[in-house]
Amino acid sequence: MDKYTFHTDPGHGWLEVTRAELIELGITNQISQYSYQKGKLVFLEEDCDTARFLNAKSEIGQTFSFREVHLENTPIRNYSQYTA
Repeated sequence: MDKYTFHTDPGHGWLEVTRAELIELGITNQISQYSYQKGKLVFLEEDCDTARFLNAKSEIGQTFSFREVHLENTPIRNYSQYTA
């Protein structure tokens, strides 16, 4: 079972994944500009991109769990916009 961190601030949330996972699932070009990236990590916005990622994992039978981290001022909003 894969474990992920779901980051939240008072206005939004992002699922932290690796770019390698997006490549493995074949969804790199399906992630929106509303997600962020820093190094090898991608922070998928909660509304569409997180669902797309989790659906792709479910389709191939991979299970997952989460832990939530809440910050009032998350640095994620200062990371670069996601690009494929």
